[in-house]
Amino acid sequence: MNSRVASALLGSEKARFLVVGGINTVVAYGLFVLFQLTVGDRIGYFGSLYLSYALAILLAFVLHRRFTFQVRGQRMIVVDFLRFISVYAVTIVINTVALPLLVEVVGLHPVVAQALCVIVAMVISFVGHKWFSFRRSATTVD
Repeated sequence: MNSRVASALLGSEKARFLVVGGINTVVAYGLFVLFQLTVGDRIGYFGSLYLSYALAILLAFVLHRRFTFQVRGQRMIVVDFLRFISVYAVTIVINTVALPLLVEVVGLHPVVAQALCVIVAMVISFVGHKWFSFRRSATTVD
């Protein structure tokens, strides 16, 4: 890919979200699989889910704030982080309901079930972060 195409793609907020979301999704899902396959028999798929979310949220916050939504400055970092976590709280509640339904009722393996949950979480996450986590009024200077 030439630099003009890359620059044009990364000039788009949606494209940046997909890049960061893709990285974070791979990390979060990779952590889930790692936990599930190594300690899942002791902590269960919920333990794997919550540990992977906790670690991935930290990475996602930094990447989305700086790269996706290009927020500069530290003045509103605590507010941004609290909003950011609240968006992920919505996704983890949905994931907490959907994962056991897919595993216990549908009969999917937890690793496959979580892959399906990730798709829903990505959509909710984009909308929530764009319009809530990193929202700025026209007069806000960060």
